[in-house]
Amino acid sequence: MIISCIGHAKFLIELENGLRIVTDPYDATCGYPVTEISADVVLVSHGHHDHSAVDTVRGVETVIDAAGTYALPEDVTIRAVEADHDDAGGSKRGKTLLFCIEAEGLRVMHLGDLGHVPTEAQLAALGSADVLMIPVGGFYTIDAPTAVTVAGLLNARVVLPMHYKTSANADWPIAGIEAYTALCDEPVEFLDLLRVARGDLSCQPASAVLKPTSLR
Repeated sequence: MIISCIGHAKFLIELENGLRIVTDPYDATCGYPVTEISADVVLVSHGHHDHSAVDTVRGVETVIDAAGTYALPEDVTIRAVEADHDDAGGSKRGKTLLFCIEAEGLRVMHLGDLGHVPTEAQLAALGSADVLMIPVGGFYTIDAPTAVTVAGLLNARVVLPMHYKTSANADWPIAGIEAYTALCDEPVEFLDLLRVARGDLSCQPASAVLKPTSLR
C-alpha cells in the first residue's frame, strides 16, 4: 500500500490490486493547487468545499459520503462512522464521517474534520488503527493535543497529521505542523510518501508528515 498526501485532508491510497482511493478532495478556493488525479473511489467526510470537490477527480466509480459499511472488490471494506465537526454536538459545523479502510491486512483510518474526542461507541466502531490520518490544526477541527489523545485511544501505529497551516492556507486560523510535532515523544519523519505493508509495521515511524504533492 502506498499513501501520498495531495494537500490538506486529501490523500491518495494506492493498493496492490490497483484500486485507487482519494480522501476529501478540495476545490481551488482551499488554497492548495488542484492537480490532476484519478481514482476509483472517493471518500467525502462532509460537504464543505475543502473536502467534497469530487469533480476534481477523474475516473471515479464510487463515492462514499454516508455512514455505513461498504464492500469493494478484492476484499476491501470501508466503514464510515458519523461524528461531529465541532465540540457542540454538530450545532456549529454539522457532521463529519470517520473512515476505516480495511485492505491488505491493514486498518487505515481517515478522520475527516473531527471536532471532538470520539465517543466509546465511535471508537468501538472504528477499532484500532494501523495508519491514522488525523486533523491537528485546531479551530475547525481538533487541535494537536486532542489529536495525540485520539491517536492513543485508537492505538494508532503510524500517525499521518493533516489539516494544518501551510503556505497554501497561511491566512487560516489554524496551527502549523509544529504544534503537533512538538508533542511527539518519538522523532517525526518527513516523507514524500508512506509505503506500508502488514509485515513491516514495526519498522514504520510513529508519526510521519507527508509532504503535499500539490506544493512541490
